[in-house]
Amino acid sequence: MFKGRRFDRSIILLCMRWYLADSLSLRDLEEMMAERGISIDHATIHRWTVR
Repeated sequence: MFKGRRFDRSIILLCMRWYLADSLSLRDLEEMMAERGISIDHATIHRWTVR
């Protein structure tokens, strides 16, 4: 499931957890990850959710 992904598995799972459990927007997640020094686009998080 995580094979070939640019980001570490823990980052993907953390974003998914926040998005699904806490009903945060994708852009909010993008900002939260940027505050932690991780540059990620909201569209990438959306693709993870779809997959």
